[in-house]
Amino acid sequence: MQMALSENCPSPGLTFLLLLLALLFHAGVSDLGLNFYSESCPRAEEIVKEQVTKLYQKHGNTAVSWVRNLFHDCMVKSCDASVLLDTTSRIVSEKKSQRSFGMRNFKYINTIKEALERECPMTVSCADIVALSAREAIVMLGGPYIAGMKTGRRDSRESHISVVDDFIPNHNDTISLVLSRFQSVGIDVEGTVALLGAHSVGRVHCLNIVGRLYPNVDPTLDPEYSEYLKRRCPSPQPDPQAVQYARNDRETPMVLDNMYYKNLRTQRGLLLVDQQLVSDPNTSPFVEKMASDNAYFHHQFSRALLLLSENNPLTGDQGEIRKDCRFVNTQ
Repeated sequence: MQMALSENCPSPGLTFLLLLLALLFHAGVSDLGLNFYSESCPRAEEIVKEQVTKLYQKHGNTAVSWVRNLFHDCMVKSCDASVLLDTTSRIVSEKKSQRSFGMRNFKYINTIKEALERECPMTVSCADIVALSAREAIVMLGGPYIAGMKTGRRDSRESHISVVDDFIPNHNDTISLVLSRFQSVGIDVEGTVALLGAHSVGRVHCLNIVGRLYPNVDPTLDPEYSEYLKRRCPSPQPDPQAVQYARNDRETPMVLDNMYYKNLRTQRGLLLVDQQLVSDPNTSPFVEKMASDNAYFHHQFSRALLLLSENNPLTGDQGEIRKDCRFVNTQ
């Protein structure tokens, strides 16, 4: 027998369901999803890919910046594009943090945003641009394509400058502290070792290296490598504004591969935290495995990056969709 529901008197079960849905909606609870913009902006992911490719062809170092953007954004409280906010009368930018030293190419995020705004105004979040540009950059760097990257993030209306140091590890931190920081956002030891493999690409300012070179060379450094570093960083007090850099991976410096781990086995870790991966019994087995198997490294890197990209995102009616990634919509 078919039951008819009164329009004015819904069943208790339906009433509960409607109430639950309302509570979820108003709380901003909404899962990220694959192809989130399939209806609202069908070409969103394609546009990001097009723009990242163009920018990479003009400015190759943008690829490293996109990957670092995701790390700095998602490690600090939420994947919410807070890292992109500029300083205003009521916001102090996370870019002011010492942990953000050396980050650049932020202006090109707005290049991508402007292309998306022309196609679908006020639809695609800056937080999703951070995630999608990182995915495309990883491919540009010879890494794996991360097919499971979800979208649907929304943008923060505030900076998290006051807590950046509580989430982003320092290059001189102990490996146990680094592991605990990643663990706090759901990344296990294996995933942490894989994510640190991003140090395979790009370069590091001498300011972050000289502590291992002066006044005495760190005995865990390979002598030939330490000589290279001293040539790159001849002063124990480098100028932070000067272009003084060294590379972790001199063989394939712009390829996201397992050369990083091979270098660690020969005492050629650039930062102190890098070299600790070999000496710590919790991480050294994964270093060995990744050094001998590039496909395994790529698999673990993809897995960990996906987890990081989904750290506590703003969704539903939380946050906003910024028109300009540098500023909240209402100043």
